[in-house]
Amino acid sequence: MSLEQNNDLASWWNEQSFVGKELFDLDEAGTLSLRPGSNIKERVIANLAIENCQIVMKNLIDKFAGLETKVRELETEWIAAEDKQKLAEKVAFTKDYINKINAAGDFAKLGALIHTWEHTLYQLGEENYLAKVKLTELAESMAESTNWKETTQAFRDLSDKWKQAGHVDKSRNDKLFNRLEAARKTFHDRKRNHQDNEEKDMLLNLDLKIELVEQAEAIASSKDWKKTTEEFHRLTDEWKTIGHTMNKKNEELWQRFLAAKSIFFDKKREHSNMVQQEQEGNMLIKQVIIDRAEALKTSTDWNATTVAFATLMDEWKKSGRVPQAKGDEMWKQFIDAQEYFFEAKRAHNDGIRSVQENNYNLKKAIYEKAEQLKYSNHWSETTALMSSLLEEWKKIGPIPRSYGDKMWEDFNAARKFFFNRKDASREERKKYAENQKIARMDQARDLVKKLNEDIKEELEKITDFKEGLGNITPGKKAEQLKAHLTKLIEDGERNIKRWQEKLVQANEDLKLVEQKEKEEAAAGASEEGK
Repeated sequence: MSLEQNNDLASWWNEQSFVGKELFDLDEAGTLSLRPGSNIKERVIANLAIENCQIVMKNLIDKFAGLETKVRELETEWIAAEDKQKLAEKVAFTKDYINKINAAGDFAKLGALIHTWEHTLYQLGEENYLAKVKLTELAESMAESTNWKETTQAFRDLSDKWKQAGHVDKSRNDKLFNRLEAARKTFHDRKRNHQDNEEKDMLLNLDLKIELVEQAEAIASSKDWKKTTEEFHRLTDEWKTIGHTMNKKNEELWQRFLAAKSIFFDKKREHSNMVQQEQEGNMLIKQVIIDRAEALKTSTDWNATTVAFATLMDEWKKSGRVPQAKGDEMWKQFIDAQEYFFEAKRAHNDGIRSVQENNYNLKKAIYEKAEQLKYSNHWSETTALMSSLLEEWKKIGPIPRSYGDKMWEDFNAARKFFFNRKDASREERKKYAENQKIARMDQARDLVKKLNEDIKEELEKITDFKEGLGNITPGKKAEQLKAHLTKLIEDGERNIKRWQEKLVQANEDLKLVEQKEKEEAAAGASEEGK
C-alpha cells in the first residue's frame, strides 16, 4: 500500500462515526483491531483497503446490528425467565459468539450485559451451594437421632428439598451429596439395628400395615371403579401375607382398612344402581331411533335420507349404553334398517356410474394437458390456455366418489405450479431491472463525488505550492526550486481543468439517469393505479 493510500485510509477512518468506534484501532497496514477491555476479547476484526473500506465497514456494522438483536432477544428471555440458571448455556454460547464474531459496534456494552448475567448466575450458584450445605449439615445432625419415624420422614423431606435447591457445579455438589448420603446411611443403619434389638418383626409389620391402610384410605374416594376394585383386592391379599403386630394396633388398623373399603364399595354400588337406571332410559331412546330408521329405510330421497341416517347415528352414539343383554339385539335392528336403505341407494348409483366414469376420463385428459403446460415459458399464451382448461373442467359433471378429490387437487397443483413460476419470473425480471438501475445511479454519483474530491485535493496542493513559491529563500538552488514548484502548479491546473470537463459531463450523465428513474417510477405508479 502506497503512502498516499495510507493517508487516504487514515483520513477515511477519521471521518467515520459509529457507536463504539473508540474500541477499535486502524493501523497503517489497514488492520482493524478490537482493543482489549472489560469482558471483550482483543482480536483482529478485518483488513481494510481504500478500495473496499466503505463496503467492508458497512458489512461489519450490519453484522453487529444482527449480533445486538440476538443479545436483546436473549435479554428479553432473561428478564422473563423465573429460573435464570436454565439460560446458563445460552449466556455462555452468546459470550463465545461475541468474542469470535467480526463486526463493528459497541462491544463494551454487550460485554457488560453478559458480565452482569454471569455474575447473577454465579450468585445463584453460590446461593444454591449454601442451601445444600445447610441441608447436608442438617442431615449430619440427624444421623444420631433416636426418633426413628420422624427422622425417617425428615430424611425423605430432605431429599425433596435437595432436588429443589437448584444447580451447583458437579464437583462441589458430589462432595455434599456424598456427605448427606453418608449421614442417611448412618441413621438407617442405626435404625435397623434398633429394630433388630426391639421386636424388629412386629414393628416392621406395623409399618407395612400402616402403609397399606394409608394406601386404602387414599383410594377410598376414587371413581375409577374397575382399577380401584382390583387395587383393594391386591391390598387385601397383601394384608393377609403380613405377619401379626401389637394386638391393639393391629385391630385399630384393620378397622381403618375395612372402613376405607366400605366407603369405596358403597359408592360403587350406588354408582352401579344409577348406571342401571340410566341404561334403562337409554333403551327407550334407542327404540325411538330404531323406529325412525325403520320408517326411513324405503325412502328414495337419497341425499336427505343419507343425512337423516347420519343424524340418527349421531343420536345413537350420544344416547349412551344399554344393558348388555339388549345391546347387540337393538344395534342389529338399527343397522339392518340402515343397510336396507343404503343397498337400494347403491343400486340407484350404479345406474349413473357409467356417466361419471366418462366424466372422469374427460377430466383426466384436461389434467394431463395442464401437466404438459405447467413448465411452459410462454406466459401469456399458457395463461389463456390454463383459464380455458378450468372453464372446460367446470362444464363437466361429477365423477365417481371412489376417485376422491385427488385429480382436482393435482389439476389445481399443476395450474398453481405454472402461475407460481410466472409470478417468480416476473419478480426476478423486476428485481434485475431495479438492481441495474440502482447500480447505474450509484456509479454516476460515485464518479461525481470522486471528481469533486480530486479537484478539491488538487486545489489544496496548488495553494501549498504557491505559498512555497512565495517563501523561497534566495540561494544557489532558489531558481531550480522555483521552476519545480511552477511546473507542479501548471500540472495541477491542467489536471483541474481536465477533471472539471469530466465533472460537467458526469453531472449531465447523472441528471439523465435521475430523470430516467423518475420517468420509470411514474410509469410504474401509473401501471399500479390501473
